[in-house]
Amino acid sequence: MNKLLQRFVMLAVFWVSCMGFAGAQKTITGTVTDDSGEPMIGVNILVLGTTIGTVSDFDGGYTLQVPAGATQLQFSYTGYDAVVKDIGSATRLDVVLAEGAVLEDVVVTGYGTVKRENVTGSIATVKNDDFNKGAITSPQELIAGKVPGVTVVTSGEPGGSPIIKIRGGSSLTAINDPLIIIDGIPVANNLISGSRNNLNIVNPNDIETFTVLKDASATAIYGSRASNGVIIITTKKGAVGSKFGVEYNGSVGISQIITGVLSH
Repeated sequence: MNKLLQRFVMLAVFWVSCMGFAGAQKTITGTVTDDSGEPMIGVNILVLGTTIGTVSDFDGGYTLQVPAGATQLQFSYTGYDAVVKDIGSATRLDVVLAEGAVLEDVVVTGYGTVKRENVTGSIATVKNDDFNKGAITSPQELIAGKVPGVTVVTSGEPGGSPIIKIRGGSSLTAINDPLIIIDGIPVANNLISGSRNNLNIVNPNDIETFTVLKDASATAIYGSRASNGVIIITTKKGAVGSKFGVEYNGSVGISQIITGVLSH
């Protein structure tokens, strides 16, 4: 009889504890949308002061068990301003997130990103709108004369390799060619069999920007290969919302051999 009574008392205590714990919690539900009213998936919802949280579902909805004593919920999403809401006696909290401020112009380096005004190295960028116009047959012709300290000399021979020097030559016997990087991939000398100009692997019309790294602090990211400077080429890519279009660029040239004899 005593054992049966003890078990009954233990069961009653356990039941009361569970009821007290359940009563200490509260369920909060709601929906997270953006300025246009579209539901936002993956928004982080956190009970401030705790590690309890959840994320919004495909429809922007969420359900969160809030412990006793919690007073605020924080809603955050990348690119949007965080919102803090008081819980109070509410059981439903609908939230609208607004887009955050435009990020400052940054420069991506091999070890992270820094603000452009804080870059100590010499970096020059030539964008699509600033490229040389006309009958362009090789990528290097796009930036000829556009970047101070960079000289581009083309032999004029069809397919001939250009001579590109950044702040002059650095060696009397070794090559003085800069390191070429196309969309993050270094282009080694004589990479393409049968092509004397390594830049011929990219169509000039596909190039978005040229970024030239001139000095040691900028080129140190790439090691000894960058002792003559670095030219980073970024190609064009599709953008969300862009429309399909076709563009044609053409040029015609005429040459004629002089057959007559000049006379005085």
